[in-house]
Amino acid sequence: MRHPPKPFDRRQFASDNYAGICPEAWNSLQQANQGHVMAYGDDPWTTRASDLLRDLFEIDCEVFFCFNGTAANSMVIAHLCQSYHSVICHQLAHVETDECGGPEFFSNGTKILTVDGPDGKIDPKGVGSMVTRRKDIHYPKPRVLSITQATEMGTVYTIDELDALSEAAKRHHLRVHMDGARFANAVASLDVAPKEITWKVGVDVLCFGGTKNGLPVGEAVVFFHKDMAAEFEYRCKQAGQLASKMRFISAPWVGMIETGAWLTHAASANARAQHLYRSLQSVPGVTLLAVPQANSVFIEMPLDWHETLRERGWRFYNFIAAGGARLMCSWDTTDADVDMLVADIRQVASAG
Repeated sequence: MRHPPKPFDRRQFASDNYAGICPEAWNSLQQANQGHVMAYGDDPWTTRASDLLRDLFEIDCEVFFCFNGTAANSMVIAHLCQSYHSVICHQLAHVETDECGGPEFFSNGTKILTVDGPDGKIDPKGVGSMVTRRKDIHYPKPRVLSITQATEMGTVYTIDELDALSEAAKRHHLRVHMDGARFANAVASLDVAPKEITWKVGVDVLCFGGTKNGLPVGEAVVFFHKDMAAEFEYRCKQAGQLASKMRFISAPWVGMIETGAWLTHAASANARAQHLYRSLQSVPGVTLLAVPQANSVFIEMPLDWHETLRERGWRFYNFIAAGGARLMCSWDTTDADVDMLVADIRQVASAG
């Protein structure tokens, strides 16, 4: 019989998916586990969570809950596109690199077209070039612009940058999808109201990530134009994303939003990333690849350090290029966790 791996003896920096459920979400989950309620989302917890999201975004939006981000992104892209359409995104975007062809599968073949841009951000000029490079019937017609906020490089689009992308999208009749797996971290970084970086800058639909923010499971798909959401519930059901006990996906959102934990936890993770970045600046042999704007730090260090650090019990993802690593801070990461990691990196550096 294969035994499952033991829990780590420390908080890790590989992914914010490693972290457990935050207290605010756990408390709401326990409260939802009382008695019987209607199934398939016809329950008071799902209604309350949807209303709280409408209040949060300050608009009468349409809200759907599903299990994970890949499903959320894939269903939205499929909903906005026909199979002969295409989606423009950054070449590092999750929908292109890490969803196993989910968007193409759910949409019956919609093609992903990638553009470049520094720091994981789409260059608006690249959007125009991709749309206008061909107009013939043999080319998959661009239909959606997909923006990742915060980006896979840990950077955050400013309001002005989003405005520029939205203007490019409107000029070329593209709908705008936002992959917000770490949307809370972007809001905390920019210190703005959620509406300022969504519907007010032309975002049509947001996939609002909860899992990386302290929820056990669950993403919220937020359509800022209700007519655009017509029959999306059927797509959720067909895709196996309509939870029969929906309250256990939606209830944690109630706790997170009512207490403000969605933002305070994101801000804490961002702050720990800043602390990690500052602490690594003086470590010889470590190159910091970018100034963190959300909750991740990207570094370059000798390849043999990677194995040594893993032997010491640390887990992190190799990223970008040989020698590169991504260090991700979670909602529960502490300064002490950061100091412990940095101390080990210093020891490895001094021994090398």
